[in-house]
Amino acid sequence: MEASGTTALRVADPGAVGRAWASRRRRDRLTTDGRLLLVAADHPARGALAVRDDHRAMASRTELVRRLATALERPGVDGVVGTADVLEDLLLMGLLDDKVVVGSMNRGGLQGATFELDDRFTGYDADAIADHGLDGGKMLTRICLDDAGTAATLEASGAAVTALARRGLMAMVEPFLTERRGPRRVANLLDPDSVVDSIHVAAGLGATSAHTWLKLPVVEEMDRVLDATTLPCLLLGGDPTGDPADTYADWGRALACPSAAGLVVGRALLYPPGGDVAAAVDAAADLVHGEAR
Repeated sequence: MEASGTTALRVADPGAVGRAWASRRRRDRLTTDGRLLLVAADHPARGALAVRDDHRAMASRTELVRRLATALERPGVDGVVGTADVLEDLLLMGLLDDKVVVGSMNRGGLQGATFELDDRFTGYDADAIADHGLDGGKMLTRICLDDAGTAATLEASGAAVTALARRGLMAMVEPFLTERRGPRRVANLLDPDSVVDSIHVAAGLGATSAHTWLKLPVVEEMDRVLDATTLPCLLLGGDPTGDPADTYADWGRALACPSAAGLVVGRALLYPPGGDVAAAVDAAADLVHGEAR
């Protein structure tokens, strides 16, 4: 089924979504080689559609899903992170069997809004993730010391970590130390010390860390940064603007660190310079899984 075909199915038989989740073939374990390569597709739900200098790059849902289909069909791609609307398109297209599926839980901090740092949980909750047979939940956890709303974000993230762990599911926490630089401008601090500080806060969330994985940016001094935790860490790809070869080299160096357990990459793989999604994904899979793929 093409992405455009899911509309008619949603109209005629909305119950097909629930039946498809119930019949989805799942892995016995998250990873067989200790590594994961996940494709991120939850940016649009936060109003973030830009890729490099194209501010409307992700505006077409059918194009986004087409690119996701290409990525998920490549060897070495373990799964996807997304909101319900995106994941259900992929599900109805039959693309999620044997894949790790992580539901995005909080998308309320819309990009550019005065309330951007109010990262409310507007997507999946732990019950829905468990009921649908997803493999985990992801939460953006921005920590702004000048914004009192951070306390509510930390409380909600901690509760989500605990709720997921009680169900034996991955809690993927994506922390950033963040600053306000204007009424509608928020900046994540990407120096090593800021990332280290965010790691320590994120790792302590919830009643157990048994199922917690961290999703972290690739910055300078990654050996020192990743020494801040023994939790498994997935490195985020971001929206790099430089030479792709340099980006892949940075990922490779970071993946050599002991706590690095793989990559979660969206725009860099789905909208690569030159447009060859398969080639970009294959290069990332080589970095993550090497000969194992």
